[in-house]
Amino acid sequence: SSAIVLGMPPQSGEGAENAAAAIGTILAAANSKQNFGLFEVGGGNDEAVYPIRNRFREVGLVEKFEPIKIEAEPTETIYQLCEESGTDLGQWLTRDRTVKQMKALDTELDKALGRISGGLYIITAKKGDVSSAMLASWVAQASSEPLGVSIAVAKDRAIESLLHVGDRFVLNALEEGKYQTLMKHFLKRFAPGADRFADVATYPATNGSPILAEALAYMECEVVSRMECSDHWIVYSTVTAGRVAKADALTAVHHRKVGNHY
Repeated sequence: SSAIVLGMPPQSGEGAENAAAAIGTILAAANSKQNFGLFEVGGGNDEAVYPIRNRFREVGLVEKFEPIKIEAEPTETIYQLCEESGTDLGQWLTRDRTVKQMKALDTELDKALGRISGGLYIITAKKGDVSSAMLASWVAQASSEPLGVSIAVAKDRAIESLLHVGDRFVLNALEEGKYQTLMKHFLKRFAPGADRFADVATYPATNGSPILAEALAYMECEVVSRMECSDHWIVYSTVTAGRVAKADALTAVHHRKVGNHY
């Protein structure tokens, strides 16, 4: 798999002629098995994105994400859109390699790892105008003084950029027997920039992140440190507040048969 990601060249001034020639060379070398994505670079002198988009389509390339337009000073929302577009493209580009690695794992080892189970949670985070969420099952209490949790977050998850040291989020525990609706919603593939909380009942935590109204319990957390682990980050966070909605209910548990995926 391969893709072409192109920032809009200048429509006039220094480099404009060379940039136009370069686009012609790219199109001549492209093939219909490739995907593409276009983005404006800002500054007010970009070539119009849609005519160039049409040229890529005419040679048979498939558009992987909608053109990213920057009509003013880039906002946090635009940065999130760029990041999520790149994340989706990266997942698509590496999917064959990922499947190959999964199949290469020893069968008995794979089954043994699958016996490691965990609860089901939704991580929700908001920073300024940017928000995101993720279903998580690789979650554990990591300390008692102070109270802390660890969460394994894949490097290609959109929410990863909101889970750096000092960032705040909410860990929502899902209820056994009543988690399917929320789980299905947050497992959907969202378009870059889409509102992950559309049609989901939430209310704000004191740290500003959304609390899911249907969650069994929630914990407000602050990221203290991160450890890099191959394709994941282990995010350690202190827990600053929390509440249980139903004292007698249990957290949903995710049982797996194999260990090479969630």
